[in-house]
Amino acid sequence: MKVLIVDDEKLARERLVRMVSTLEGYKVVAEAANGNEAVHKAVQFAPDIVLLDIRMPGSDGLEAGAQLARLSSPPAVVFCTAFGEHAIEAINVNASGYLLKPVRREALCEVLSKIGRVNIVQRRFITGSDSAETALKKRTHISAKTRRGIELIPLSEVRFFQADHKYVTVRHDKGEVLIDDTLRDLESEFGDRLVRIHRNALVMMDHLEALERDTTGHYQVRMRGVEEKLDVSRRHVSGLRRLVQSL
Repeated sequence: MKVLIVDDEKLARERLVRMVSTLEGYKVVAEAANGNEAVHKAVQFAPDIVLLDIRMPGSDGLEAGAQLARLSSPPAVVFCTAFGEHAIEAINVNASGYLLKPVRREALCEVLSKIGRVNIVQRRFITGSDSAETALKKRTHISAKTRRGIELIPLSEVRFFQADHKYVTVRHDKGEVLIDDTLRDLESEFGDRLVRIHRNALVMMDHLEALERDTTGHYQVRMRGVEEKLDVSRRHVSGLRRLVQSL
């Protein structure tokens, strides 16, 4: 099972990493030092379990836990803290476990084992097969770091992705944001919902309206909810025409 470790103290993170690495069947896939980073890493790495500190500067663990619980496929959250009075608040954000610092290996094993049993039962009940784990963990939101913190944009609200130098712009229902993902990575992950129209642009199939030619003979696509039209390179015209006709 994939584990994300969140703590503002580097030594505390390193200690948990060492403990988890000794447990069979568990792998630390990422670390975070605050709540905003925790949400970003959860969207990026889709962990099964998040070991989450509560008292951190900026967005604390309780706030991050509440955001994680709102994800379409939320991870199991285990709070690790020296402050026992937060136990009731942790329950309010649907925590799967609660560990007091310094975390003991025996207590960690017990909590992770309990979570693992529940996840397996749920997965078999929902899908009938453990092989569906990858599909369940497919991202449904795009995460972006903005001045307001981490923004989660539902994929259903995205219109297109456009590359410009080292960044990719996401145009969505409420505006646009910059993300670190590359077009290649996005195409690989969401290829069943995206179509490439240019070396620097991917559009969501659900919002395609038409393929048109401008007065100079260049092809462009028209999309629902987007005023501007996007250029289509020659190599993608024939495939895009067939796709639009089939919609």
